Amino acid sequence: MTRTFTRRSILATGLAAIGTVALLGFGNPATAADKTNLRFSAVFSEQDIRADMMKKFAADLGDTYNVELYYGGNLFKQTTEILAIQRGNLEMGNVSPQDIATQVPAFSILSSAYLFRDGDHMRTFFKSDAGKEMKALAEDQLGIHILGPTYFGTRQVGLRTDQKINTPEDMADIKLRMPGGDAWQFLGKALGANPTPMAYAEVYTGLQTGAIDGQDNPLPNVENMKFYEVMKQIALTSHLVAYDMLVVSSKVWDGLSADEQAAFQKAADDAINWSQEQHLAREQKLADFFKEQGLEIYTPDVAAFRAHAQKMYLESDLSKDWPEGMLERINAL
Repeated sequence: MTRTFTRRSILATGLAAIGTVALLGFGNPATAADKTNLRFSAVFSEQDIRADMMKKFAADLGDTYNVELYYGGNLFKQTTEILAIQRGNLEMGNVSPQDIATQVPAFSILSSAYLFRDGDHMRTFFKSDAGKEMKALAEDQLGIHILGPTYFGTRQVGLRTDQKINTPEDMADIKLRMPGGDAWQFLGKALGANPTPMAYAEVYTGLQTGAIDGQDNPLPNVENMKFYEVMKQIALTSHLVAYDMLVVSSKVWDGLSADEQAAFQKAADDAINWSQEQHLAREQKLADFFKEQGLEIYTPDVAAFRAHAQKMYLESDLSKDWPEGMLERINAL
């Protein structure tokens, strides 16, 4: 059985219930049928396509596992999921490559602007020998097993202001919300903006009050979180193919037989493939939807943004940690 937890349900259940959940670890009987209990944490909302992706994953493994799904950062906040897995307080998570790069600096290459051409290029990379090397690098150091990259759109810049953005120079005075962490903050600078760290759940209010001037997210996220209600424009910078990593604790993964691992991986692959198809279809429709809501949608000088961002990355300390030749291998795919 899949249990979905939201902020409202957690508050209603009370702190005692949270404490009870926290005590349920891998290997403990979760139901009368002695299913294995797996807690999954993500910061995306229950309205996100990826929430349905995880429901599909949980349903496919329902005979063996009781997958508890926590959304909206209600169990663990953004950037803390990996640490929770390392401490044995979480079995599964949806973590960003930027968060991985915080502990594995070489991984920062996979969070750099204008690296992947599109979702298919990103998926092709992770299936390649080069992608397998990068996954192994993170897995060996973090105690996680990467099931696959979960595409959720291409990141665009959305603003509450009227000032039209055409080049990175136009972003100089823009307080652009970015998630916390050096990799995310550097991305904001690479776009020419003044990056401001802020939790995902606080972005709507931040835009509404003027605490920030803008945010960067794929169009489906803008719809899910209703950011368009407090924005005036979207500049289609297409600066980052957005994806997270669906991960499971190495302790859980290593405890499975080869057949169990194959079934687990297949359920993940099927869910991830379905999610990417849904996101691609949704992106195609949303630009027109936002125009109907009164937003101005336009394409700035993407070549100028790409040149500015790539120059900043290559001249930064971040690129010093990139595996030698990895950028060329990615470009060659």
